[in-house]
Amino acid sequence: MNNLKVILNGIIKENPALVLLLGMCPTLGTTTSAMNGMGMGLATMAVLMCSNTVISLIKRLIPDMVRIPSFIVIIATFVTVLEMLMKAYVPSLYASLGLFIPLIVVNCIVLGRAESFAAKNSPLASLCDGIGSGLGFTLALTMLGAIREILGSGMVFGIRLWSEDFGVLAFVLAPGAFIALAYLIVIVNKLTKKA
Repeated sequence: MNNLKVILNGIIKENPALVLLLGMCPTLGTTTSAMNGMGMGLATMAVLMCSNTVISLIKRLIPDMVRIPSFIVIIATFVTVLEMLMKAYVPSLYASLGLFIPLIVVNCIVLGRAESFAAKNSPLASLCDGIGSGLGFTLALTMLGAIREILGSGMVFGIRLWSEDFGVLAFVLAPGAFIALAYLIVIVNKLTKKA
């Protein structure tokens, strides 16, 4: 399988958040701003890349009856390392994302890609799958965060676009996440059906 095709597949055809509708908890919970969405997406991508590669490398050593628990331990190890690195080097983003960082361990995107792809393919292909799925997830969360931030507060990535007097508070709150995600999914579906 072509590695570029694997990467593009995760970004477009099998985008975890916009096509497969996986990982909705962090998608809706962390996208109050474009920066938070990008941070959560990149954190998940790092875990996807590392866990997919390691699982692919040791897949023949793991007995079938402990396959899923083994995958979870591997994923949890990378999430713990990521959590410590974020706490040390980007404490403001770590504080903003809060509980959603440790929840990457049980994110169905990460475990799903480990089970459906990394356990059956080569380490390089598994790394590419982690990159593709992670980029797709990052793009989806960043777009959703940007939409919510622009409509809710008139800013994006800390840059003021217009006065906050014209912001719609609902987009910063939970209902805005559902509304913005629904429209984003519709737009992506319309665009991919034509391609």
